[in-house]
Amino acid sequence: MTTDLHGPLSAYAARLHATVGDRHHVASPLGAWLLLAVCATEPADTEPADTEPAESNPAAEDAAGEGPSADGPAAEDLAHALGTDLASAAEVARVLLDAPHPLVRSATALWHRAGRGDGGSAAWRAALPRTTDVGELPDQAGLDAWAREHTDGLIDTFPLKVSPNVVFALASALATRVSWATPFDVADAGALGAGSPWARGLRRVLRSPSHGHRCAVVSTERLGDVIVHAAPAQTTDGAGLVVLSVAADPQVPPSEVLAVAYDLSVGAADGAQPAGARSLFDLPLGETPLWTVREERVRTRARDGREERHNAVLPCWSARSEHDLTAPALGFAAASTMLAKALAQPIESFDARQVAMARFGRYGFEAAAVTGMVGLVSLPPEGVARTAELRFGHPYAVVAVATDTRADGVTGPWHGVPVFSAWVTEPEELPEADAADR
Repeated sequence: MTTDLHGPLSAYAARLHATVGDRHHVASPLGAWLLLAVCATEPADTEPADTEPAESNPAAEDAAGEGPSADGPAAEDLAHALGTDLASAAEVARVLLDAPHPLVRSATALWHRAGRGDGGSAAWRAALPRTTDVGELPDQAGLDAWAREHTDGLIDTFPLKVSPNVVFALASALATRVSWATPFDVADAGALGAGSPWARGLRRVLRSPSHGHRCAVVSTERLGDVIVHAAPAQTTDGAGLVVLSVAADPQVPPSEVLAVAYDLSVGAADGAQPAGARSLFDLPLGETPLWTVREERVRTRARDGREERHNAVLPCWSARSEHDLTAPALGFAAASTMLAKALAQPIESFDARQVAMARFGRYGFEAAAVTGMVGLVSLPPEGVARTAELRFGHPYAVVAVATDTRADGVTGPWHGVPVFSAWVTEPEELPEADAADR
């Protein structure tokens, strides 16, 4: 499955990062791709023939059809965005989400507006990943709490706002917080090289340890020589995480470097030497914008007497980004149409966004992303509303009435009994302790 997903995900990542541009940012193409793949779910079977038909809703039928289908323009657009057929994408999502990685928290959820459907047919819900939560649309505080819970607090707020015209929302969350198997050493920022603009603005940077990390100069067809550093995290139950850093000539566009980084990530999980790794004895001595090669006499057990040593110097970094995912190439327009079909909820527009963060330091790495999509209907037409503000500015009466409703719905003897009453003629100032919100 990893091999099957790598090509589609690399292509999707290229489109997503292209919409962001050259600015400093972090994103999770996988988080967006998984959300699209959940929208590709099709019913496992049809509803029983003797099921009583629902009340006819011509508007919903016109907009949503009889249910989700792998046919039609929206399905074709969604498959193109996913880079594979809908059934395969949905199966990949089920496998990843229902068997989560020990070091990568993952979650998806589908919410619908109360009184507007029940989250799709039973057959369609059964085909969703088992771990996908389905329920009524929470308020904004509930969505923010969901984002915090499923990202270990790394993401504080949900990327979209709940408004009265939101009829459904779909979300995915990914989060990781790991320690390096071998921490970095510390180096003076001057080690970044005289030509580095960062060397003048920093005092200390990270240097890869003498063992445990992997470094290489790699020859690529796309960009020529690039440099690669791989930092592995501590493993849990045999599962790990490797953070790959790739740099090319400073003049190369970021989209090209990101594409090569995805290409080189294929063997990173296995600890394999990247294809195209160059021998240091094939490189000239001296300094380039990407590396410095020097030679010295040492005692070595290398078979031919020529030992190769690598280390890497790189800065700490962090990023927090928010991305608009509504560009047609990213597939969320098609996904919203497919999801509207599944829920039998006609929509007029959609919105999709992702918020992501990452932090790379001496002792570890943490990152999280929450991706959200909502389906929108138009608000009611404009009319006239009157608002009355009632002013209790002179003496008035107060009656405190008991309520007494039992669990069985029967009212008890205290129900409706006035317990206290008053006539207010002497108002008091609001206490200072109560002036602040609690």
